[in-house]
Amino acid sequence: MAAKATGFPYTLTITLPLPSIHLASSALRTLEVDTELSPFVQRDFELVAPSASSETETQKMEIEEGEKSVLKTTYRATTNRMLRVAVNGFMESLGVVLGVMQELDVDVLEMDQSHEE
Repeated sequence: MAAKATGFPYTLTITLPLPSIHLASSALRTLEVDTELSPFVQRDFELVAPSASSETETQKMEIEEGEKSVLKTTYRATTNRMLRVAVNGFMESLGVVLGVMQELDVDVLEMDQSHEE
């Protein structure tokens, strides 16, 4: 993998399925604002379709934009400790974002349910 060649041998990918593209893109925009503080850690975000989590890049490009409701976050770090510290911070931020969505985005959740009926 290219990450090993560039000095970031420790990687972790977190996939978070959300109920809608709206919530997934809101989470992405909120979380990507905070850059990684350490130069020893790199993070990338991507929205993918639920079934595309394990598919190839070519297959992912064929999926409609409206189907991408999974937030995929990939971390790369120089050491396992740096990876753990970065991911712990990310999980705290993610908990806050999901808590706010649960409390304040009720109308969007209700709208998603009405479209399913």
